[in-house]
Amino acid sequence: MENSEILLNQKSANSIASVAMPILSDYMDYRLFLGDFYHFKKDQTKSSLRPYNYAIFSAAADIKSPNYLKMIIEGKRNLSMDMVLKFARACGFNKAQSDEFKLLAIFNQCEDPADRNYALKKLSEYRVDQKLKHGEFDRKVFEKVPNWIGWIIYALVDQSGVNFDVPQLKHLLRGKASETEINHALESLLASGELVKDTETNKIQKGKPTEAPEEIPAALIRKLQMQLMYLGLESLYQDDASDREFGSLTMSLTAKEFEEIKFKLRQMRKSLHKENSIARMSEKGDRVYQLNLQLFPVSNASKKFDA
Repeated sequence: MENSEILLNQKSANSIASVAMPILSDYMDYRLFLGDFYHFKKDQTKSSLRPYNYAIFSAAADIKSPNYLKMIIEGKRNLSMDMVLKFARACGFNKAQSDEFKLLAIFNQCEDPADRNYALKKLSEYRVDQKLKHGEFDRKVFEKVPNWIGWIIYALVDQSGVNFDVPQLKHLLRGKASETEINHALESLLASGELVKDTETNKIQKGKPTEAPEEIPAALIRKLQMQLMYLGLESLYQDDASDREFGSLTMSLTAKEFEEIKFKLRQMRKSLHKENSIARMSEKGDRVYQLNLQLFPVSNASKKFDA
């Protein structure tokens, strides 16, 4: 074999190796994943006697229409749950990946905002659980990051009339968590030293805050924030308007103005936390409240639009 032919084959091999198989957990839109999956398979088989095409995918999914995948990718059709399973099989997914693909499809296809938020919560939790199961996250780090139940139990120390009996905590948490979940969260707080129980009186008080892990995976932070925001969504439907204060403001900002508002929100949060901590030193609170500050884009920048 001549050197030029060897070099050509090496370049071809490197080109194929450089194209990575799309990973489902990297996507928040199943249509984008399917599009990338299709182009990946097509690129990998472009030199084959029978290059990958829509008909081959349809045959693998046991679908009669050869262009069904194309219509799904282009948003002209939605996937039924039966089709979700067929598409998962055509993509070569295992059981866990098929379940994730189903959750992603449900999230993308929900039309009601409440249903969409709930679907996103389920998808986020599933992905975190899978990463923990496969060792992609350090379980010790995960256990040091309290879930929403832990945050509320910790704050309940500052509420009057709380004896930290698990059935009572379940009632105070409005039945949103099981006794097993509450007991686990309480034991974790006591084990970490964030809460301390007096051996004589059994009274629980706040201990010294433990140092947060230096590197907390973004997925864990997103999971916690999603849980807290979903509690806000539930409150919108469950609580009387007199028991909550919800408001929204939609506005156009420059990059500089956006950064200034972010700074003001952070300062306000720090100020409220400091004032509340001082107030709870002299008097217990009546209830635990959750304050969520949210500032996020709802449009793309016009200058990035390419017609």
